[in-house]
Amino acid sequence: MSAANLLQLLESKGLKLAIAESLTGGLLCSELVAVSGASKVVLGSVVAYQTGLKASNLGVNPQLLESNGAVDPEVAVQMAEGVRSRMSLQLLLATDTVLGVSTTGVAGPDEQDGKSVGTVFIAVAGKLGVKVWEEHFSGDRASIRTQSVSSAISHIGEYLTG
Repeated sequence: MSAANLLQLLESKGLKLAIAESLTGGLLCSELVAVSGASKVVLGSVVAYQTGLKASNLGVNPQLLESNGAVDPEVAVQMAEGVRSRMSLQLLLATDTVLGVSTTGVAGPDEQDGKSVGTVFIAVAGKLGVKVWEEHFSGDRASIRTQSVSSAISHIGEYLTG
């Protein structure tokens, strides 16, 4: 699914998108806002690259981060839920009209939190509940980040159609 198609799908369902990014460092939001009219759907993105910001800015449980590290499916879930609830509240939007998405993983060159390079978790949280995907990409750092963005766009589409 392309970014443009995803934005059209979100708009047709009356949904807004709140994004929490770690390894993608803003690339997901950038890919979406490159499409004309993205402001109808995209609320914004929180880039919580450092682990502590996942707790302070997104509400991820600090004990979870301490025990599991930042590259973890439950961390991805809490990031997506956190950005969804925080942006909904800040913008006075009904939570059921906002979809939260998160990316966390290891782009390399070294493993992190006991996870190998290319391990990525993508979560989507919305009124249909939460879904998390585990991916294993290969290639260099830039390639893993790009693959993560493409995968996130596809998974958001899957969540909405599926």
